Amino acid sequence: MSTLIHPSAIVSPHARLADNVSVGAFCVVEDDVEIGEGSVLMSHVVVGNGARIGRDVRIHPNAVISTAPQDLKYANEPTVAVIGDRTVIRESVTVNRGTVHSGQASVGSDCLLMAYVHVAHDCVVGNNVIMANGVQLGGHVEVGDWAIIGGLTGVHQFCRIGAHSMVGACSRVVKDVPPFTLSGKEPLSVEGINAVGLRRRGFSKETISAIDEFYTILLRSGYNTSDGIRAYESAFPMIDPEVARCITFIRESKRGIYR
Repeated sequence: MSTLIHPSAIVSPHARLADNVSVGAFCVVEDDVEIGEGSVLMSHVVVGNGARIGRDVRIHPNAVISTAPQDLKYANEPTVAVIGDRTVIRESVTVNRGTVHSGQASVGSDCLLMAYVHVAHDCVVGNNVIMANGVQLGGHVEVGDWAIIGGLTGVHQFCRIGAHSMVGACSRVVKDVPPFTLSGKEPLSVEGINAVGLRRRGFSKETISAIDEFYTILLRSGYNTSDGIRAYESAFPMIDPEVARCITFIRESKRGIYR
């Protein structure tokens, strides 16, 4: 099936559009753009140089993808913004391309970015991530697979949101959110583990129990972070692989974690 381009759209002849791509009214697609098969750009979408958009992506009106980073050090170097397959980008979402720091910003496959989400330069957003309306990611933020971020949440640059975690609406994230956790309140704190989400995604009872035990020792037993990890490792010499992921995430944290 051929590509469909509305007569009012401005599409560079150098852009690489696969079969069955649909470009709606008043869209702008610049030169260095790749759009995968079956993807749809609704009306008034702007796709800037460096965009690498996967298959079956749906981009709603007024979204702006792969424009220059909001970074004063950026000097128009060629960088990219990557959008994975089957991701849905709702109205007025903005995704900037990377800087020379990493060369790209990326959003994974099967994600949902609701209206007015901003993904800044050099961010790495995993697969199956949901960001509700008005979530704002600063530069260099990392969001793990299956994370859910509530609406109107702001995430400070260089912070990390762990895989399978859930952050409540209207939160202010200035440290790392550990994997598998539920975080909320003001100031932000870990309220428990995302047990419901883990069950829905097929995690075993044993793994969920191990994650819960780990965070109980780490966060509820009066230890600081380093001592809590050592106490858990002493009590449980056979560590579940998912708990090992948590320990690695925490040990690699540069901003500290929420407790």
